Amino acid sequence: MLQRTVRVAAVQAEPMWFDMEQTTDKAISLIGEAAGNGAELIAFPETFVPGYPWWIWLDSPAAGMAFVPRYHANSPAADGPQLARIAAAAGRHGINVVVGLSENADGSLYMAQTVIDHTGAIVRTRRKLKPTHVERSVFGEGDGSDLDVFDLSVGKVGALNCWEHIQPLTKYAMFSLGEDIHCAAWPSFSVYRGAANALGPEVNTAASMIYAVEGQVFVVAPCAVVGRAALDTFCDTDAKRQMLQPGGGFARIYGPEGSSLAEPLPEDEEGILYADCDPALQAIARSAADPVGHYSRPDVTRLLIDRSPRPPTVAAATSDGERLFESVLGDHDAGAAPSVEAV
Repeated sequence: MLQRTVRVAAVQAEPMWFDMEQTTDKAISLIGEAAGNGAELIAFPETFVPGYPWWIWLDSPAAGMAFVPRYHANSPAADGPQLARIAAAAGRHGINVVVGLSENADGSLYMAQTVIDHTGAIVRTRRKLKPTHVERSVFGEGDGSDLDVFDLSVGKVGALNCWEHIQPLTKYAMFSLGEDIHCAAWPSFSVYRGAANALGPEVNTAASMIYAVEGQVFVVAPCAVVGRAALDTFCDTDAKRQMLQPGGGFARIYGPEGSSLAEPLPEDEEGILYADCDPALQAIARSAADPVGHYSRPDVTRLLIDRSPRPPTVAAATSDGERLFESVLGDHDAGAAPSVEAV
C-alpha cells in the first residue's frame, strides 16, 4: 500500500487535433504546470496525442478514410521523438507521467498509455487489450504482456483505457498486482449525448469510482474536452454536430473508498485537477474489503492470467535444426510455455 501522502493530477484538456508536435508541446506545458503545483504524478486522457478519432462514431468507415492518412502521420511511435520530449520534461520536473497516445507501430495503430518515471525513463508503453466497438476500425489489440503495475516513486501505478474499466476480469487482474494508484484514461463524454447512456458521463465516471472501491486504490481519471476545434475538424454537417457535442470533459479523482478528492471542472473548461492521496484511506478501505485478499474466496472462484507476448512473427525450429520463420498471429514463441498466473 501507499507509504506516504502523494499529490496527483488529472488533465482535462483538448488536444491539438491531428498535430502530434503541438499536442506534445501542450502536454509538456501541462507537465510543468502540474509539477509546479506539487504533483508527483500526472495522467493524460486516452489517445491525447494526437487526439481521439471521433470520425469513427459519426460516419461510415469509407467516409472516415479521408482522416486516416493524417491521423497515421501524427500518431507517434513509442520510441519516437515526441515521447522522448515528454519523458525529458518528466525528468526535468521530477514528476511521473502516464500519457495516452495513438501508438504507431510500423503502420498499425494501438490505443496506448506510456508510463514514465520521475527521472524521465520510459518504463513501459501498454496497449488497450480490446478497442471498443468502432474503435476496432482504426486500432489493433494489445496482449497480456503489458497488463501490469509499475513501481514508481509514488507507489505501484497501473493504467487502463476507457471501457477496460467495465471488464471484470481485467480489473481483477490489475487488483491482484498490488495497485496503489490507477490512471483511468477517458477520451471525452461527448458523443450521442441523450441517446446512448452507456457512453455518457454518469455511467463512465461511475466506472472510475467503482474501480476505486473494488480495488481499494486511488483513481486518477483524466478526460479530454471537445471544443470548437474538434467540431470544426469532425463535424461538416448538422447531423454530425448533433452527434458530437461540445464539452464532455469529466476528469475525476477518487479515493479508495469512493470519495471524490477533487472539485470537478465545468465540462467545457480546460485545466488540471489535484488531490492528495492519504494512505490512511487505503488502509481503511482494505480493512473492510480486499477482493484479492481477505475478502476473496479462491476455493470458489479464481482468475487465470496469460501474460505471454503475442508477436505476429515467431521462429520455429525445423527437424534438421534450421530456423523457419512463419507469420502466425496469436501463437506463442516456439517451444516456450505460456506464462499463466493463477490469482
